[in-house]
Amino acid sequence: MRLSEHIYRTISSIRGPLLFADGILAVRIGEVVRIAYPDGTVSDGEVLKIDGGTVLIQVFGETRGLDLATPLVFTDAVKKAPLSAEIIGRVFNGSFLPLDGAPMFVPERWGPVTGMPLNPTARARPEEFIETGFSAIDGLNTLVKGQKLPIFSSAGLPAREMAAGILRNSRLAGGGEFAVVFVALGLTHHDYSFYMQVLAEMKSGFVAFINRAGEPVVERLLAPRFGLAVAEYLAFTRGMDVLVLVTDMTNYCDALREVSTAREELPGRRGYPGYMYSDLASIYERAGRIKGMAGSVTMLPVVTMPEDDITHPIPDLTGYITEGQIVLSRELHQREVFPPVDVLPSLSRLMQRGIGAGHTREDHRRVANLLYKHYAKGRDLRRLEAIVGRDGMIESDRLMLDFAEAFERELVNQGGARRDIDETLDTGIALLRRFSLETS
Repeated sequence: MRLSEHIYRTISSIRGPLLFADGILAVRIGEVVRIAYPDGTVSDGEVLKIDGGTVLIQVFGETRGLDLATPLVFTDAVKKAPLSAEIIGRVFNGSFLPLDGAPMFVPERWGPVTGMPLNPTARARPEEFIETGFSAIDGLNTLVKGQKLPIFSSAGLPAREMAAGILRNSRLAGGGEFAVVFVALGLTHHDYSFYMQVLAEMKSGFVAFINRAGEPVVERLLAPRFGLAVAEYLAFTRGMDVLVLVTDMTNYCDALREVSTAREELPGRRGYPGYMYSDLASIYERAGRIKGMAGSVTMLPVVTMPEDDITHPIPDLTGYITEGQIVLSRELHQREVFPPVDVLPSLSRLMQRGIGAGHTREDHRRVANLLYKHYAKGRDLRRLEAIVGRDGMIESDRLMLDFAEAFERELVNQGGARRDIDETLDTGIALLRRFSLETS
């Protein structure tokens, strides 16, 4: 019998989602541990730390009902996700159990939830356009295959509705096999009902992992990794282009802080663990393309900025790892503009590679530059208007103020309607022509 098959009953203490066990032999970091509850149910755990013969185990579930005599079985294996083409159109919880009432599929293979190490030299440059259906993203902050582009939101802004719109409307502009892996973390009952209704309307073209606020906090850390394991399988085994939409990474980081506190680790900024940067990087850096292989993994994580503070550790660290940001504006939301994307601080650093002839349209760059230029001028003139009033401004300045207002009302604002890239660019051109700005 292998040592990994031995059953231990040596739990010394239970702290929240963590178990401490003594006298454990031949164990490794990341090893899966089977935990048998007194009622006959079985849950998994993962070895987080080894100190001599003492092992720290993170439980993927509740620890209520466990006692010091609870049997632990060390499996000599890392946590893996069941993978199959039949996963498309399914909804699971944070432990990969079905939520849609359908039976569990038969796995074609199993893949580690941490993903496979990817040689940086094997990465292909992100390029080719992914259409979200929102003009403020597609026309002005274009998302491309293999990119990591976070959405920075604030409490009270419609990030939920925006995520639902991307879930429904995103696609490849040139066609091809495409799927969305949707991961929702820490949902309230109201948000859970909202997203489940959206998924019920979609029928297919997605895979969803839903974690509710009342469920074990450790599942909040596991769900994104399950989602990315599925995305990597669909992309690099099935040759599909996959968009991973995660909402909300702030709930993920709060769960990370809670587990870190239970482990009695020294806190870093705002109480978050010092390794939060590397932990977030282990998620975000799984997006990308591989040279010579079909398929891609693209990420759109939603980050709610605590206290509307973009310098908070969560958005701050996210900005270091990712390639731009989409920033939502409270002012635009109060003026009933949807989606309330603040175009000026938003940025897609890889936009240039995904637009133009062969990707979107030959005039895309020129139109986007003109829209940015004149909108920025109009926004800047609003400060002057607040001082001298509209009547105290020259005619050309009043024209720019009118353009900025029309830009927000007609291009950024689109309500629940979907726009393809041609409609977006045509709307922008019509706006420029109305103000005689199309060649300036």
